Amino acid sequence: LGMTGVGGLFQEDIVRHMAQHCDRPVIFPLSNPTIKAECTAVQAFEWTDGRCIFASGSPFDPVSMDGGKVFYPTQCNNMYIFPGLGLGATLAGAKRVSDQMLYVAAEALANFVTDDELGQGKVFPPLNKIRDVSRNVAVAVIKQAMKEGQAVKLRDQYIDDLETFVHKKMYDPVYVPLVEKKEIPT
Repeated sequence: LGMTGVGGLFQEDIVRHMAQHCDRPVIFPLSNPTIKAECTAVQAFEWTDGRCIFASGSPFDPVSMDGGKVFYPTQCNNMYIFPGLGLGATLAGAKRVSDQMLYVAAEALANFVTDDELGQGKVFPPLNKIRDVSRNVAVAVIKQAMKEGQAVKLRDQYIDDLETFVHKKMYDPVYVPLVEKKEIPT
């Protein structure tokens, strides 16, 4: 787990040694920007013969291995948890976010990644599914808040269909132009 800001800190001999003693070594070079990442995706996959579980703080291109296998590195970012966590806690009316709410949020995220995506080396779902991820995380947090007696704002009418309730409460970032563009004749 790298958060040092020291580019190249993860050395090949150390990563290879780790891979000798672990079937699926976890390698998370989380430093930004890419030049400060502790290792690259190519290095991580090559040094572990494609067996690592990799996520990074910076974006990396897909990695092609000998034999044609392609891995698609994903970015580890709080955008996958925090919007849904905040939405769920707010809609429930929870006064505090418990450790268990964080746990169920992480679990909802993990369960969103398909077996096919995991096989491609992805640790997180594609960014184009972020709204679905946020909805699932929010629902999980609300359910946990209910178990803890913290869902003080949630009405009984919404409990049977939390997915629809949360979906209707989600902000939709569609912006209308503020200034009309006009063509000026020349």
